[in-house]
Amino acid sequence: MPLPEEHRWIDHLSPDDLAFLRRFLLASGTLKQLAQEYGVSYPTIRLRLDRLIDRVRLFEEHEQAGPFELRLRLLYADGALDDETFRSLLAAYRDEAAAKGGPGDDRAQAAG
Repeated sequence: MPLPEEHRWIDHLSPDDLAFLRRFLLASGTLKQLAQEYGVSYPTIRLRLDRLIDRVRLFEEHEQAGPFELRLRLLYADGALDDETFRSLLAAYRDEAAAKGGPGDDRAQAAG
């Protein structure tokens, strides 16, 4: 049974991430070749791949999270939110969800 669209990790990747993933596959996973194609060093490509892996893991680990929480976690993973802001927004979201009996209320203690 396929996952609902909002829970498919690939649907949440940016166009740049998808292009990188495509080039990675076409290079048969050879990071050295991919680094040459992008004109950057091997460590730079390795870092880019590691960040992409982290994004996919984030979806796998939080596949039951709603769209808002997933977006919040992505922003945090991308460095757009600092730790304090992320935790504060996540706690506020979960508090509101708990008050309404909505999604996120059963995970209120597991922020982060």
